[in-house]
Amino acid sequence: MLQEFKDFAMKGNVVDLAIGVIIGGAFGKIVDSMVNDIIMPIIGAITGGIDYSNLYVGLAKATSALPAGTSYAKAKEAGAVLGYGQFITYTINFIIIAWVLFMVVKAMNNMKKRAAAAAPAVPAAPPAPAADVVLLTEIRDLLKK
Repeated sequence: MLQEFKDFAMKGNVVDLAIGVIIGGAFGKIVDSMVNDIIMPIIGAITGGIDYSNLYVGLAKATSALPAGTSYAKAKEAGAVLGYGQFITYTINFIIIAWVLFMVVKAMNNMKKRAAAAAPAVPAAPPAPAADVVLLTEIRDLLKK
């Protein structure tokens, strides 16, 4: 049973999947940093210095009474809040990751098309003759004998 598991775990697809998950995790951190440290500050500067990570609406009485400028983290400690600024940030993260993955898949498909166009065409095997043709051929061969 241990040998079966080892054979399964070392198959190419499983190893490829593991590598993809690890690279995907690292890529996600890069995108998070790009969005949080580069894109959102630029968007905040364009919109008048808004820090999107601290945009929220207080849903509980305690959070509604908080003074203006209270951080999202402090508001969450006080009670229920609707953190739409975080949602905007995560949506931008998703859009960037989806766009990059789309571009990677598109590039791979283009490479496959080029490889298929460059590969020599292998002639297709002729189709098998119909059953009645095979039967007539056998009858012909028997009559010759």
